[in-house]
Amino acid sequence: MQDHGYGEHEATFGDRLTAAREGAGLAVADLAGRLGVRAETLKGWESDQAEPRAVFLGRLAGMLGVPLVWLLTGEGQGPHEGAGIRQSARAELRDLRRVLEEAAQRIERLEGVLADD
Repeated sequence: MQDHGYGEHEATFGDRLTAAREGAGLAVADLAGRLGVRAETLKGWESDQAEPRAVFLGRLAGMLGVPLVWLLTGEGQGPHEGAGIRQSARAELRDLRRVLEEAAQRIERLEGVLADD
């Protein structure tokens, strides 16, 4: 991970988000695409010009392989070089499984509604 020139206590949410994304080996466009937001939105978060909604915080932490508490406060273990990519892949896989499960439940519900016709 690069040295961003700030101490642990001086880092902002945007600084930690950038460090975690870089530690995971992801470009802004890659992470934005995985989250379903525009690259400009993610850049706004990283530059502390905007804050993500709560729904994105857990997904960000999972995709980047960092604890949510660290991402929000800087307390605890941050990203580790090399490990971030595998952790990111695991988190993305968990996220995809969750999405597929939700889709399967919606399909079953809709099939039930249509079966009543």
